[in-house]
Amino acid sequence: MKVAVLMGGWSAEREVSLTSGRCIADACRALGHDVIAVDMGRDVATVLSAAAPDVVFNALHGTPGEDGTVQGMLDLLGLPYTHSGVTTSAIAIDKELTKLVLVPAGIPMPKGVIVSSESLFAGDPLPRPYVLKPINEGSSVGVAIVTDSSNHGQPIHRDVPGPWHEFSSLLAEPFIAGKELTVAVIGDRALAVTELQPISGFYDYAAKYTDGLTRHICPAHLPAEIEAACLAHALAAHRLLGCRGTSRSDFRWDPDYGLAGLYLLETNTQPGMTPLSLVPEQALHVGISYEQLVQTLIDLALEDQHAKIGGKQA
Repeated sequence: MKVAVLMGGWSAEREVSLTSGRCIADACRALGHDVIAVDMGRDVATVLSAAAPDVVFNALHGTPGEDGTVQGMLDLLGLPYTHSGVTTSAIAIDKELTKLVLVPAGIPMPKGVIVSSESLFAGDPLPRPYVLKPINEGSSVGVAIVTDSSNHGQPIHRDVPGPWHEFSSLLAEPFIAGKELTVAVIGDRALAVTELQPISGFYDYAAKYTDGLTRHICPAHLPAEIEAACLAHALAAHRLLGCRGTSRSDFRWDPDYGLAGLYLLETNTQPGMTPLSLVPEQALHVGISYEQLVQTLIDLALEDQHAKIGGKQA
C-alpha cells in the first residue's frame, strides 16, 4: 500500500513526533509499503491530496494533530487514517472534558479546578502540594508541581518561570504521591501495566524522551487488584471515549490507600512510537513486534474506513 506518514508539525511535541514518524516510516518500508513521509506544514491538505495515499499514519503529537483538527481535515479528504477520530480526539486532549466523560462512568480521576494563571500570583487554588498543568497539552508539557519547599514562592512569584507565563488558564489538581503507572490499549485489549521510575524529579518531558532518565518496569510489580483495576480502567476509558487503534492511559497510585489511592490522570489518543515509547514496549512484552504493531494500526484504520463507507451505503 501507499502509506503517508504524517509527522512533525508545529506543536511543542514536534521533535518527538518526528522521531515517531521516522520509526514508523522505517517499519512501513520493512513491511513492503510505499512510504511518503510528510512533515506537516500549512499546505498539508494539498500535499496529501496530491500524494493520494491508501492510508495516512498519523504520527503527530499535540495540537493540531491530536485535537481533532487534522482528523477533520482527513475526513473531508476522504482518507483513512490511524488512531482516533474527530470527536474522541477533541474530548481526550481536553483534561476537563475527559473527566466529564469518565468520572460519571465510575473511573476515578483527581478532582481539579481550572484557574486563571493571573490568579496564582494572589494565592494557591488548592492546598499544597498540588499540580498545575495545561488543559490541552500532552507529554507533560508545561506541568509544574507546587510544594511548600518549591522555589515557586508562596504565593507563586510573578517572575518565577512556569506554565503560568505560557498559558492563560491551567488545571490545578491535588498531587498524588506514590507510583507512576501506564497502560496501553491496542484494538480492544489492554496490554500490561508499566511502572515509570524517573531517576530524579518527576516524569516530565525530559524524563519521557531522554534515554536513561527513567526506568521502565514492565510488567509492574503490583498487587493483583491494582493491576486488574489499571487494566480495566484503561480499557473502559478507551471504550467510553471512543478511541480507535491504540491509546495509553496514565495513572498515579498511592499504596498507602490501596485501591482508593488509584487515579487515572489522562488518556492519550496519539501515544508515542519512539524507541523509548511505552506502547511499543508493552506490545513487545505481549509478543507484538514494532512492525506488527504498525501493521495492526493500519489494518484497524482501513477497517474503520470500510465500516464508514458501508454505513453510508446502507
